Amino acid sequence: MLTAKQHELLLFINQRLNESGVSPSFDEMREALDLKSKSGVHRLISALEERGFIRRLPNRARALEVLKLPESAAPAPAVPRPVVPAAANDTIEIPLHGRIAAGTPIEALQGTDGFAVPAALLGPGEHYALEVSGDSMVEEGILDGDFALIRKADTARDGEIVVALIDNEEATLKTYRREGRTVRLDPANARYEAQRYDESRVAIQGRLAGLIRRY
Repeated sequence: MLTAKQHELLLFINQRLNESGVSPSFDEMREALDLKSKSGVHRLISALEERGFIRRLPNRARALEVLKLPESAAPAPAVPRPVVPAAANDTIEIPLHGRIAAGTPIEALQGTDGFAVPAALLGPGEHYALEVSGDSMVEEGILDGDFALIRKADTARDGEIVVALIDNEEATLKTYRREGRTVRLDPANARYEAQRYDESRVAIQGRLAGLIRRY
């Protein structure tokens, strides 16, 4: 017997897998179930795994498989799932588009060098890398000199860390928020204030998918 939240999460994961072939992120699960933290999602996932309803696929980030549904839930029609070639020791080369500000915006997306990334760090979709410049996202663990792995996207949800292109010429890495027709870009450093722009001035260039730090 599943709890109401376990049942709700299982159906949500199954729906997303049938729609796109990709597991939802922990943030998406948290929002869908109206939970306050991702730790609650982790507990639900572990409970479903222990009861044999789902399993985690090895060597893939954020990969879940639904093994069965409760008898009360009719199975959704299956659709072909994309093949994800992601052995743990494989690497994929993605474009490196120069440096991006985690502070005051700087000129956007310069350079097109290649950047080798472990395949297991990347989910589906098209990606590129940016070298972080500045310290305004340090409270999210994003430091000057880190390499941000960005999944290309032109939309974002509140609370996601995005590459925002301002006035079609300057880019910055910030947490995205909407306030009516205003886009608020929040830093993660108490020394910096949020940046606010009319929505017409801001274009989303991608969402943060991972981070690589070199020592």
